[in-house]
Amino acid sequence: MGTELALVRLLQLVSPGLPIGMYSYSQGLERAVDDGWVSTAEAAREWIGGILHTSITRVDVPILLRLIQAWRHEDPTQVSHWSQSLTAWRETAELRAEDRQTGQALAKLLVTLDVAAAAVWQRHPQATLATAYSLAAVRWDIDPRPAAIGYVWSWLENQVLCAVKLVPLGQVAGQQLLQALAAQIPAQVDCASLIADDDIGGSAFGLALASSRHESQYSRLFRS
Repeated sequence: MGTELALVRLLQLVSPGLPIGMYSYSQGLERAVDDGWVSTAEAAREWIGGILHTSITRVDVPILLRLIQAWRHEDPTQVSHWSQSLTAWRETAELRAEDRQTGQALAKLLVTLDVAAAAVWQRHPQATLATAYSLAAVRWDIDPRPAAIGYVWSWLENQVLCAVKLVPLGQVAGQQLLQALAAQIPAQVDCASLIADDDIGGSAFGLALASSRHESQYSRLFRS
């Protein structure tokens, strides 16, 4: 029963219906489409897959796993350290704002769901989505590997939904894209789990450039 309940809580945590505003962020994809860098399903696969390999696997997931351990050991110093580290890896003002806003929104939601430790992160300047997500994973007894897989799945699903709207792609093409990239998630999480502290780091130059250009884009649907 405990394992089944943890699964249900994980599904709740990664649901696109979670009211933290993830649907309003494209992470530079809107600008990449506007500039003609992404105009087909294949280009969308390469763009999203590239970010998965060079950024999510090399930065987000290793730090998420360390945040889970920090919350498990009730170590606020390490929680703060890794939250600040993740913020430092965000290369543009938009990406930093997205992480802070979604992290604060999830913290606020968790407080209403009786996760009292989230209260301090509701307005914390170094709040990140991974900070609040990892706290929820620990409080709801979700094991680190499925928690990490769910975190990447949630990111991927949002990126594909953005591609469906922006490229645009049909719903079937979107599902085909999601299926192809989702198949890589378990291996990428396993790879991330082996990265040492000093080896954490990666950069997707196209993402940084698209995000910085998106900050001044005249007409846009997404906040990032």
